[in-house]
Amino acid sequence: MPHLPALFISHGSPMLAIEDSPARRFLLELGNALPRPKAIVVASAHWETSGGPAVSLAPQPETIHDFGGFPPALFAIEYPAPGAPEVAERVAMLLEQGGQAVSRSPDRGLDHGAWVPLRLMYPQADIPVTQLSVLRGGTPAAHLALGAAISALRDEGVLVIGSGSLTHNLHEFRGQGIAAPVPGWVSGFGDWMQSMLAQNQRAALLDYRRQAPHAARNHPSEEHLLPLYVAMGAGGDGASAQRLHASYEYGVLAMDVYAFS
Repeated sequence: MPHLPALFISHGSPMLAIEDSPARRFLLELGNALPRPKAIVVASAHWETSGGPAVSLAPQPETIHDFGGFPPALFAIEYPAPGAPEVAERVAMLLEQGGQAVSRSPDRGLDHGAWVPLRLMYPQADIPVTQLSVLRGGTPAAHLALGAAISALRDEGVLVIGSGSLTHNLHEFRGQGIAAPVPGWVSGFGDWMQSMLAQNQRAALLDYRRQAPHAARNHPSEEHLLPLYVAMGAGGDGASAQRLHASYEYGVLAMDVYAFS
């Protein structure tokens, strides 16, 4: 059985699906660089639930186009990967063993936090996929615990992905181009995260809101950073973080990809 890392992927704008960039080119190669998983679990920033996590039991998840104002070509994309209901039940069981109250969605499809990176990594859409929600209002520590509860999946051939964005303040987007200069409040936060991850400073990372420079400006709401903590937890106790990719798009979106193992 392949021993897989857990991944945090910054999925950026939905335009990543069709617009050339360093992050897109990296993701096009990433799937081939990993052992082939038997299934994939994606904790996406775009599925938030209250009262506990949820998993999708959809046997054939639909492609959800959960965005507006983008070119028709984006809405035409389908990612027809099979679902992974048995793996989803395994996720639910592991979470319940960890004391979580888990809900099961019979038909939740794949939002763009899942299908945009997966379509680049696994264009054949032939690996079963299920989604795990993030907790609305949940802390980084709560999401670290979610990931830790399902870390055994990595030894069972399942790839765990947290899909969000290392920085995510779309209110600061002013129509600038994809290669726009990066302001210091964005790069400063990204540099701090990289430093803390490289040193495995978990206490500081869990307290990033207070300790990181410009934390609230980069994440007015936290849902796009929380998948990082799911991936960190899924990497296992004391997992080291390896930054696989770093770039910026539109000046305000850090596109970092991390592996935890």
